[in-house]
Amino acid sequence: MALTILTRRRLKLTSPRCFSTTSGLSSEALASAKQLRARSRIEEMDAVQPVSHHLVDTFKRRHNYLRISLTERCNLRCFYCMPSEGIELSPDGKLLTNEEILRLATLFVKSGVTKIRLTGGEPTVRKGIAEIIAELNSLRQYGLKSIGMTSNGLSLHRRLPLLIENGLTHLNLSLDTLDPFKFELITRRRGHDAVLKALDVALKSSLTSVKINIVVIKDLNDSEVLDFVEMTKEHPISVRFIEFMPFTGNKWDKKKMVESSELLRHIQARHPHVQRAPDELNDTARSWTIPGYRGNFGFISSMSDHFCSSCNRLRLTADGQIKVCLFDATEMSLRDQMRMGASDDELLQTIGRAVSGKKEKHAGMEDIDVVTNRPMILIGG
Repeated sequence: MALTILTRRRLKLTSPRCFSTTSGLSSEALASAKQLRARSRIEEMDAVQPVSHHLVDTFKRRHNYLRISLTERCNLRCFYCMPSEGIELSPDGKLLTNEEILRLATLFVKSGVTKIRLTGGEPTVRKGIAEIIAELNSLRQYGLKSIGMTSNGLSLHRRLPLLIENGLTHLNLSLDTLDPFKFELITRRRGHDAVLKALDVALKSSLTSVKINIVVIKDLNDSEVLDFVEMTKEHPISVRFIEFMPFTGNKWDKKKMVESSELLRHIQARHPHVQRAPDELNDTARSWTIPGYRGNFGFISSMSDHFCSSCNRLRLTADGQIKVCLFDATEMSLRDQMRMGASDDELLQTIGRAVSGKKEKHAGMEDIDVVTNRPMILIGG
């Protein structure tokens, strides 16, 4: 079945209901097992790629993945990302230039980063994005292995071939609903068909990986979970269900969040033979497959079952701040240091201080700082 036809199906699904867990393991045993898996992953990473001590925190987590926000601007207004009243954008002179982005990316890659992901806002609204990707592609000689991008896909389908030619290898496409009407409710804009076109182009391309990110909101799009899973039948695509997360201005409410375990039980009721799939090292999603299906689906359970123990991510905001945790308001400005003439060694010292200050795990869902931390759009989603 063609994707464009599949995505227009309207299956009437009941909302997932809560069931009791049947794991049989105590919470202490589960926690111990998670710690063992995390340590095993760290040891596995140690054997694969050397990482500078500046990128290793006090809990021995090695940070070889850098997310770079290219812009604070976006052509959509998704309520879970941007406050309803909008945001105050940084003046252009406060944002990193292409040269500054490349300098920092080079420094991180030479220190052990092997994966870079471009985010925003919406990264495709950044002028010169094709040239930025081409410049990043030149860092493969220093150990960079992949260049990814997270996009809403609104203006992507015509531009994607050039981005791939210049070095883009992975694409995460944000698409929270298969219903054009709900799309406008969530994004406050039109453009559903344009996103589907981008998805079609991506699936026909030479990209190493194509993923769809779905932020699940109770009683809004949770009834579409099985529709999204069905997309993995004919296409080598990874569908990832993301728990609704609290950020400044997004009016987060625990009642609107659907836990990943609840979604999995709902899927298992329809597909009882679903199987656990192997995850990539440090992958945030716990992945599953259905026998005979070409793709897979997974859950990013930042709220109900965090993956902090194996976190390997650092974030660089569009205005040049390094953030070591999505939910920690602490930032250090690499932009200001560069513009004051700092050497690479001095920048590395600042990066090292930031990384060493990373906490063992973020706060619980009710205690996350949504006052001083940035809205998601200003962090890089």
